[in-house]
Amino acid sequence: MTTEAGAIAGVLLAGGLSRRMGGGDKTLRRLGGRSVLERVIDAVRPQVGALVLNANGDPQRFAAFDLPVVPDVVEGYAGPLAGVLTGMEWARARAPEARWVASFATDAPFLPRDLVARLVRAVEAEGADLACARSGGRDHPVFGLWPVRLADDLRRAMVEEEVRKVDVWTGRYRLAVAAFDTDPVDPFFNTNRPEDLEEAERLLRDGVAG
Repeated sequence: MTTEAGAIAGVLLAGGLSRRMGGGDKTLRRLGGRSVLERVIDAVRPQVGALVLNANGDPQRFAAFDLPVVPDVVEGYAGPLAGVLTGMEWARARAPEARWVASFATDAPFLPRDLVARLVRAVEAEGADLACARSGGRDHPVFGLWPVRLADDLRRAMVEEEVRKVDVWTGRYRLAVAAFDTDPVDPFFNTNRPEDLEEAERLLRDGVAG
């Protein structure tokens, strides 16, 4: 696969409703004096070329991050697949040099800084169509690597077949997995609920995560 600079665009997935956090944008919650989103961007930006934020509602609330903000291209809060498709179609229109899109949930403040490189290696090693991360025996499909060439296939699946579950769609292709260690902390730990944010603060305070 082609991996030169610019060949991989990134999409930050912030299009959900944050129900378990009590509404609002969980990615804008503060952690160690900085927003969770700021921490995610710091980890992600060096790993990709063009970067876009997928979020619904008023884009002005993200103005401080100086990123293009695009809403789901499939209406009705259709889940992370809608964000992936949004990233693929945005890359095709705005970053034509990108042949791949890497997707990232924006509620995971301890993301590995070699995530994209390891997803690329997994695809290459297995001759796969796409890849996702795994830790602690669980797959994390929202942390994935997606070929832009499958954008039309994904749109058809979402619009004509109403596919919403990530694994239903990825099951149609050869999926590689990049496994990550969970010691001393799961790098895909997410701050879905207030108590998760408290735990993340403790991990920072104790020097377990940074």
